[in-house]
Amino acid sequence: MEGVSVRKIKKICVFCGANSGKDVAFVNAAFHLGEVLGKRKIDLVYGGGKLGLMGCVSTAVAQHERQVLGIIPSAFTINNLVGETCGKEIKVATMQERLVMMMELSDAFIALPGGFGTLEELFQMIS
Repeated sequence: MEGVSVRKIKKICVFCGANSGKDVAFVNAAFHLGEVLGKRKIDLVYGGGKLGLMGCVSTAVAQHERQVLGIIPSAFTINNLVGETCGKEIKVATMQERLVMMMELSDAFIALPGGFGTLEELFQMIS
């Protein structure tokens, strides 16, 4: 197709829960997504930490030796609230600052199951 440019996706931001949920299928899907990203040499941008589905995705991506970047509000790092981030971590002051940075650093976005926070982040990206 002449004149059509295709942009290669190098970094994907994944929004999902810091909880694993009640269905093991969610955990399996999150881990599988991380494996697919890793095998396709796609780096991960996410909300940081090692809990729940976020931990599953980030661990799987890191196991394939891809870059993992967690962007996390400083308030969440107090008392290690969300666990150790798998990979590099950037601390920001606010949730809004986190979303702006995620948007600037990512080529595409994926949402997995999560709560109201996941939906809010997804809707802000869409708008």
